[in-house]
Amino acid sequence: MSFDIAIDMRRAGRRIGTTFATDGGITALCGPSGVGKSSVLAVIAGLLRPDHGHVVVGGQVLFDAARGVSLPPEQRACGMVFQDLRLFPHLSVEANLRYGERRANPARGVLDFAETVRFLDIAPLLRRRPATLSGGEAQRVAIGRALLSGPRFLLLDEPLAALDGALRDEIMTVIERVRDRFALPMILVSHSAAEVDRLADQVVELTSA
Repeated sequence: MSFDIAIDMRRAGRRIGTTFATDGGITALCGPSGVGKSSVLAVIAGLLRPDHGHVVVGGQVLFDAARGVSLPPEQRACGMVFQDLRLFPHLSVEANLRYGERRANPARGVLDFAETVRFLDIAPLLRRRPATLSGGEAQRVAIGRALLSGPRFLLLDEPLAALDGALRDEIMTVIERVRDRFALPMILVSHSAAEVDRLADQVVELTSA
């Protein structure tokens, strides 16, 4: 599944712009802090609207400024893992996962609940709350919630930034397993050259305007 992205917008007094096309796999967005990498992910997910450009994923137009097309986030079939995870703190791990499951289109299912729990080895965590999880455990839950939403593609916003070396390696292995088993195209934001070297099939460099 391909990405065809062209974005131009102003946000907080800065111009954010990028144009790239990929044929699937894992695409890494790189560049200095503040250049707008997370904003690009938010545009693809439908959480921000650019001034100009288009977002086409797998041949489906998600946004086109010139044609007046802008699908809402819930229609984009996008699984997103945020840097701060955004797990619901008042819900158990199972309830967080079920939230993703409720968003899924049955025709687009990647894994069912039991398969997701086995795939990510999170059965012992189901009754716990997010505040009791380690960083690696929380990341696996966040990835599980994204998979259960039945995504056509995944957006990963610095999913490894808060993890130490051993946990970072563990989650990179999970990302590789997701890529290899489900062939889900992904866009990954990362500041780490080691992460990009290991995971990325393509690299897009964002620069300050």
